[in-house]
Amino acid sequence: MTPFSKKSRRSFLKDSLLATAVAATSSFSIVPRHVLGGTSADGSRVIAPSDKLNIAAVGCGGKADFNIQQAYNSGSDNFVALCDVDDRQAKKYRAKFSNAPYFQDYRELFDKAGKTFDAVIVSTPDHMHAPIAMAAMQLGKHVYVEKPLTHDIYEARMLTEAARKYKVVTQMGNQGSSGDATRIIETAIQDGIIGHVHTIQCWTNRPVWPSGVQSPKDKGESQPIPAGVNWPLWLGTAPTRPYHEAYMPFRWRGYWDFGTGALGDMGCHFMDVPFRALKLNYPTSVECSVGSVYADFFKEAFFDDSCPPSAAIHLTFPSNDKKVKEIKFSWFDGGIRPPLPEGVAYDDLFRSEDGGMLFIGTKGMLTGGLFGNDPKLLLSDKTLPAPKAPLVDGKTDGHQQQWVKACKQGYGAYTSSPFEQAGLLTETVLMGNLATRSYMARENGKFTGRKKLLWDGPAMKITNYDYANRFVRREYNGGYSL
Repeated sequence: MTPFSKKSRRSFLKDSLLATAVAATSSFSIVPRHVLGGTSADGSRVIAPSDKLNIAAVGCGGKADFNIQQAYNSGSDNFVALCDVDDRQAKKYRAKFSNAPYFQDYRELFDKAGKTFDAVIVSTPDHMHAPIAMAAMQLGKHVYVEKPLTHDIYEARMLTEAARKYKVVTQMGNQGSSGDATRIIETAIQDGIIGHVHTIQCWTNRPVWPSGVQSPKDKGESQPIPAGVNWPLWLGTAPTRPYHEAYMPFRWRGYWDFGTGALGDMGCHFMDVPFRALKLNYPTSVECSVGSVYADFFKEAFFDDSCPPSAAIHLTFPSNDKKVKEIKFSWFDGGIRPPLPEGVAYDDLFRSEDGGMLFIGTKGMLTGGLFGNDPKLLLSDKTLPAPKAPLVDGKTDGHQQQWVKACKQGYGAYTSSPFEQAGLLTETVLMGNLATRSYMARENGKFTGRKKLLWDGPAMKITNYDYANRFVRREYNGGYSL
């Protein structure tokens, strides 16, 4: 925490508590470290809960707007530094936190203002999550990173390991993991309410941005860079290309160099629930099919710069249930939905335009919407159990504050989506994108990746199609590194 000009609040509290302990004559008491703050036995920093957490925001517009509001919590905590490559996006919070220094380059933020904050919220396009979060953790800063945790599988693995190494509090921005529904479904599945689960299906209405389109880069189009936008910094790790409004803000999600498509946008929200409920680990295989785009009569178009308009992904996981050999997990996006099970009313399953999820077990079915919300047993007279896991204050809206409070407690404090959980989930989500990009790969005019891909999780390697491994880890541009 940053000291006040004369005597810090922490120092005042610490001195008062110590004086009270010394003065006590009737009994001897030890003041816990988490009350005083300081350093824990393992060397990690502990912040007194009575202090405000000093936070830096990397990214100030879009989703960052919500993240900042929730973490700030009407002033219960501080934002002491701001960073955004687009001055237009930063305008609101530069005015609100007028004393906070502002930077366009996160490296300059860390170098010049790093001593003023204890935690960082990263709300940037996907392709910059990993280098920013890694740099923050290397400085001992707690980190909150928007979903998906990373752009690449390799990055997710590295951030997971770094969180343990640097002993910092982490949280991914899949707020559904702090919701009640996630905990209700987890309890129901693990209590065997629908028997032994063997099949999971998730679907979403995304993408809702242009996908399967020819990019301005491939058209040879460019536009003048707007005032206040640092385009080279926005590109960051991505290959150089001319500026065009088609990429920012938000629509970058539909371009592989920056985003991770419908899966990256919604996969961490939908897939997280079954991932927890069934305690899934690395998948063993993945295959997919992708929606086609036609430029003319019988003339299929291949727009490799942009994500496809729709896809169906099929993953296989080892089962932790001795009664089930393997778990079949399917994902559908771009308006594609799974078939309606026999006897189930259409409106009971497809209740939300956002999408949904379906668990199929040996004794029934369970469905839920986004975040698992409004869970419902299908064709059953049973009732859902009360959740066993502790509920989060504020539920999904308390996701950021849960992380803030954990930062004050120090490394080891509970968060709903720490990197040890979020990293593995993100790897699985991105496995779907690896399959999608392999499906569209062409070598000597042939589609060589249209097959079931076999995955060695610990080694981070596709074992039967080496071309696909280029999508495990990309090369950074611009001198960036992990």
